Amino acid sequence: METMKINKLEIENVKRVKAVKLEPTANGLTIIGGNNNQGKTSVLDSIAWALGGDRYRPSEAQRHESVIPPTLHIVMNNGLIVERKGKNSDLKVTDPAGKRGGQQLLNEFVEQLAIDLPKFMESSSQEKARTLLQIIGIGNRLAEMEQQEKELYNRRLAIGQIADQKAKFAKEQTYYPEAPKEPVSPTELIRRQQDILAKNGENQRKRDNADRFRQSVAFLSQEVEAMREQLSKKEKELEEAKTSLNIATMDTANLQDQSTAELEESIANIEEINRKVRANLDKEKAEEDAQAYKNQYSELTTEINQVRKNKIDLLQSAELPLPGLSVEDGDLIYNGQKWDNMSGSDRLKVATAIVRKLNPKCGFVLLDKLEQMDLQTLREFGAWLEKEGLQAIATRVSTGEECSIIISDGYVVGQEHPVMEDKKTEWKAGEF
Repeated sequence: METMKINKLEIENVKRVKAVKLEPTANGLTIIGGNNNQGKTSVLDSIAWALGGDRYRPSEAQRHESVIPPTLHIVMNNGLIVERKGKNSDLKVTDPAGKRGGQQLLNEFVEQLAIDLPKFMESSSQEKARTLLQIIGIGNRLAEMEQQEKELYNRRLAIGQIADQKAKFAKEQTYYPEAPKEPVSPTELIRRQQDILAKNGENQRKRDNADRFRQSVAFLSQEVEAMREQLSKKEKELEEAKTSLNIATMDTANLQDQSTAELEESIANIEEINRKVRANLDKEKAEEDAQAYKNQYSELTTEINQVRKNKIDLLQSAELPLPGLSVEDGDLIYNGQKWDNMSGSDRLKVATAIVRKLNPKCGFVLLDKLEQMDLQTLREFGAWLEKEGLQAIATRVSTGEECSIIISDGYVVGQEHPVMEDKKTEWKAGEF
């Protein structure tokens, strides 16, 4: 697709311009030089008015000292002719086939920022970034990713704060390593105590029973001596008693009483024990909560990193207008530098590349006040324009060799021009 450029232009009686002819270089930088207040910027304003429409018409378009209306004549590289002349500076657009058109025809190839680059240059870094993202078609998708990243980041921040609070709370909790894992039930302790007391009571009953048999043996032994007449009967009773004694003795041989001291102490201290148990459980729960929030924090970090990677992949896959150009965190970045850290040459490269991307049909751009650049930067920028096949018409407060033409008092130095006060010379408006 052929891009539209300016082949030549003729300007007369616009602002400070008296009469200027110019044939810009097709690719590269055409510098209009001269001192201040000589008409350099008036040339750019004239081009903007001629191609951009009445929105760019200067508030005082006609040169003060002239009674002749402004005349503008521009020939594009495809033969299209754009003219403004007459009392009302009416627009006339003629295509190579001789057909006439109007501003609508010009708007097809004229990018507004190309003739009003300061509007882009003076916008914020975020606005420049949004412009770039829109023209490469990923603005909405990237905005969604950035919103997703922001939401995840805020969630992670909140989770991290809660995790820190939980960990601090858990650390401050008292822990009793000697306490049991579960709270102690007083009912269970009492039941166990009663079981032991019952068993001990049974043991005591058996001991008492053995003692009774011992007493019986002793008593009967005395009765044998005292009452021989009842020997037969008592001997039988004695044998029976001995037998019972043997049985009772065997029952008590391995008996061992259990102490209830520990249970009694536990019952007495049950509230203190349970307090320690609850404290330990609270500490363990706090530590579990803290760990759970740490895990959520790590998961959110993983999600954020994935979103950031998706953003990078999206930008890398997009057709950016300039190598090294990108958008990071809503800022325009070129070769790793934000807009306020870019050199003047890099700023112009970025702006020009974005303007071209906005409307690929527009192959030219107007630049004002290039005196901020040194000669080396100018040469680098000009070489880049040539390489990219772009046309730039610029002004510079200078009369040096870097200037394509030099304007003085509304005329091009060295270019023949009519002398307005010379009555011998007949000069007609719009004719050079």
